[in-house]
Amino acid sequence: MAVLLHRLGHGAYRHRKLVLGIWLFVLAALITCVSVFSGKLNDRFEVPGAESQRALDSLSKTFPEVPGASAQIVFTAPKGHEITEASYAETIARTVAEAKKAPQVGEVIDPRASGAVSADRTTAIVQVQYPVQSTEVRTSSVDEIENTAKEAEKGGLKTDVGGTVYASKGIHIGPSEVIGVIVAVIVLVITFGSLLAAGMSLLPALIGVGVGLAGLMALTPVFTISSTAVTLALMLGLAVGIDYVLFILSRHRQQLARGTDPKESVALATGTAGSAVVFAGTTVIIALAALSVIGIPFLTTMGLGAAGAVLIAVLAAITLVPAMAGFAGSRLAPKPGSRAARRAVDTEDSTGPTTMGTRWTKWVIAKPLLTVLAVVGILVTLTLPASDMRLALPDNGSAPQAASERKAYDTISDKFGPGFNGPLLVLAESKSGTAEESAKAGGEVAQKLQNLKNVEAVLPPQATSDPTQSVITVMPASAPDSEKTADLVADIRDAAPDIRETTGASTSVTGTTAVNIDVSDRLSESLLPFVAIVVGLSLILLMMVFRSLLIPVKAAVGFLLSVGASLGMTVALFQWGWLADALGVPSSGPVVSFLPIVLIGVLFGLAMDYEVFLVSGMREEWVHTRQARKSIVNGARHSMRVVTAAALIMFVVFAGFFPLDDPLIKPIAFALALGVAIDAFLVRMTLVPAVLALVGRGGWWLPAWLDKLLPDLDVEGTSLQKAPETDRKEPLPGS
Repeated sequence: MAVLLHRLGHGAYRHRKLVLGIWLFVLAALITCVSVFSGKLNDRFEVPGAESQRALDSLSKTFPEVPGASAQIVFTAPKGHEITEASYAETIARTVAEAKKAPQVGEVIDPRASGAVSADRTTAIVQVQYPVQSTEVRTSSVDEIENTAKEAEKGGLKTDVGGTVYASKGIHIGPSEVIGVIVAVIVLVITFGSLLAAGMSLLPALIGVGVGLAGLMALTPVFTISSTAVTLALMLGLAVGIDYVLFILSRHRQQLARGTDPKESVALATGTAGSAVVFAGTTVIIALAALSVIGIPFLTTMGLGAAGAVLIAVLAAITLVPAMAGFAGSRLAPKPGSRAARRAVDTEDSTGPTTMGTRWTKWVIAKPLLTVLAVVGILVTLTLPASDMRLALPDNGSAPQAASERKAYDTISDKFGPGFNGPLLVLAESKSGTAEESAKAGGEVAQKLQNLKNVEAVLPPQATSDPTQSVITVMPASAPDSEKTADLVADIRDAAPDIRETTGASTSVTGTTAVNIDVSDRLSESLLPFVAIVVGLSLILLMMVFRSLLIPVKAAVGFLLSVGASLGMTVALFQWGWLADALGVPSSGPVVSFLPIVLIGVLFGLAMDYEVFLVSGMREEWVHTRQARKSIVNGARHSMRVVTAAALIMFVVFAGFFPLDDPLIKPIAFALALGVAIDAFLVRMTLVPAVLALVGRGGWWLPAWLDKLLPDLDVEGTSLQKAPETDRKEPLPGS
């Protein structure tokens, strides 16, 4: 692979105008496709094969208003008044009439007909039903509902609008993300000591992100793609794109400082650091693509979309960087006598000042056992809160407190009970084909459901266009994300055989709350198998790369510690509410159900990035010197600075999405930013050298029979030293 990438680097350098032109043409073509043919994003959660999904699909044909999106207009009477007073009742009736005129609205239910009036008669709810999903509800329709509600305030009522129409937030690119990019540029300038090198690091990454996002958006007319998938692709594409370019360009500048010809230098950098980029990117892609095996379409689009963005980032790094280096030529070389030039030729035997990476590594391995115990102790302590982790999907209760949908949610919880924000729908299907017998069976089912634990209320059955069906609304006594609500769903399903025997009707629990519970259950069941696949994959791949038994085990254990610590801190902040006010987290509750799997998939790839770039330098030194301690110090000498810069860039890019009010993106951004920092600084740059120093030569041992069995990926580019002169003009540095 190294020889092939070496040739690719040569070719991209020679044909730099063509390479850059192809990338810009593809970017322009994709942007044109998006502007002409782009479809809509869809954030609907589906669980193929689940009971709730089958019932929901059936109702979408026979009673589309029920599984469709909804808006809730919550009316509150002034203090000392009741909502049932004549003037207020007239205002509500007028609001109902106006809401029916809004675009796409299927049905508007007056609180007098539904009984949605609080016990103290101070609050009433007007239910607005749509026959389409929330992602298909036009903004103009929601705006008209909001304007209608505001008109009601002229009659003295306080109004808030909530409901599932507020579920989709769309793509977020704001000041915090721009600040993240600016900080990344500053980190690059400090790392390289050159504005030109920093700009060249950013430009290929931005072109790659543009191609990746435009390509993903261009697929919306054909595939169901969520806004969360696009945001995750943006986060990852930007972060790994800058990092991958950084790894190759830093190697190129080191070689230029040592006097290597620019053309040969960029080819060598593409063959060596580029091999590590391809391997690291492949691990990220595999881990993200593996999200599709869980069988949840929403998660599949997230995984494949992000994997596509990473693939584009890899391609941009190994083609655009050599091309851009061709335009810069020798101007990318550090100025003679500068700190960057001195660092490039620094070795352990050098008489000049040592780098910070060298000093840190020497300090870490001075007492390796103490270092290992300290790091493991810290990470295990941070992991402890994860043992209390609860999973659920966010609702309007996770929205900012000033938002209208959050105010409506809180008012309904206070006045009607928390379960009214997440009603369960029970589809009753009788064997008889007459509407009368079906209605009778539905009534009997409703009576059975009323006797179950944690049921606050059961509404009368509603008929559908199918005479054998009726829909019964069950109001839990607990919140939608409560464990008690999940238990109630299980109780209803457990009672289904008895209900069928006594009423003759089969029952299925569905609705948004039940679907969300099924999604969380599916993800919980998939978590351990997914971890096993990812860890097993890391063991095999790293064994092939580093020809060692210990290094893969150490990498896998370190990865698990990073994930555990990140999840523990996420639970402490988002579930327990520690520092929630200080960090702007609007509410505490269960962790987003797909966060652990996304974190594992993404952080696995990033952890392998740092492992490969750090340890490959150590192995290269080990191959040359066969001195364990010297290989650790010299191998970390140059890569430590680059890994530090890469981790800082990853951190600021992910942290840039944390200020968003999106309840899906906010915890993911926090977990990824924290996970990257923990894995890079505590695990890879501290625990890894300490463990290798502790075991000495045993860290590089691999049984001879296994060494022959495993393919040699040659991530360090050793084969370039054996390549013919037509492929290579200069020897590898240090060879």
